[in-house]
Amino acid sequence: MSAWPELLRLPALFTVPGDSLAGAAATGAPPNSRTLLAIGSSLCLYEAGMVLNDWADREEDARERPHRPLPSGRVGPATALTAACALTGAALALAARAGRPALAVAAPLAATVWAYDLTLKHTPAGPAAMAAARALDLLLGAAATTGHTGAAFPSAALLGTHTLAVTAVSRRETTGGAPLAPLAALAATGVLTRLVTRPPARPPAGRRDAAARGLSGAGASAVRTALTAAYAATVARPYFHAALNPSPPLTQRAVTGGIRATIPLQAALTARSGAAPTGLLIAALTPLARRFAKKVSIT
Repeated sequence: MSAWPELLRLPALFTVPGDSLAGAAATGAPPNSRTLLAIGSSLCLYEAGMVLNDWADREEDARERPHRPLPSGRVGPATALTAACALTGAALALAARAGRPALAVAAPLAATVWAYDLTLKHTPAGPAAMAAARALDLLLGAAATTGHTGAAFPSAALLGTHTLAVTAVSRRETTGGAPLAPLAALAATGVLTRLVTRPPARPPAGRRDAAARGLSGAGASAVRTALTAAYAATVARPYFHAALNPSPPLTQRAVTGGIRATIPLQAALTARSGAAPTGLLIAALTPLARRFAKKVSIT
């Protein structure tokens, strides 16, 4: 049983709930029971992707990472594939419970996850596919909460851009490579930091978190700025080090930093949409992710 937390990369799960919460915040509506269903669907699909990734890479991992659960024999390939199928089915069932709009987003999201792991990962389209999956996950939260996704597209695009940068760096985490990818990721971080710090041109209509109404404009802006600064601080340094020396250890640290930075970015996007208390709640997942990552690797 100790192999399953490693196979599922459980600490990375802390980067998932913020997708749905940021999507809900972008619509201007508070989270509801359907938002919780979207979070459950996202968690299942994320874990399905993790298991399927190792199943598809089991021969490569036998050469480069023989300690992983599948090549080491601690988990059988058939068991892993069955788990990926079951998790995907559970994700779609939860999305269906959240309503047809949620299922209409979850279905292409599941297809993107499977296409990435089975075919696209080792092609030039790999980073774009991963970015699309993360963007769709945010849209799933919006679709489940209100039935509409239009207002969430800007937040989805920003989160997808961050994921694109992290995935591009991750393609060299076992072999190392040129500094171009971490440099590009560092530049993308700077652009994202600037965009997220600025308030949206048109704040989302509808209801916001009741607690958010108690924050002054200056207070909400301070929360958004602090969360954005936390995002930049989490990822900028490891990207810079990987650019100076793109060795496997430093590249892997850059990937780890990029994954962890997803949480403060989700929090900043949520605060940017006017739901600062929810953003702070998302940010509270950061120390938990860091603590559990000491026991199980997230990459």
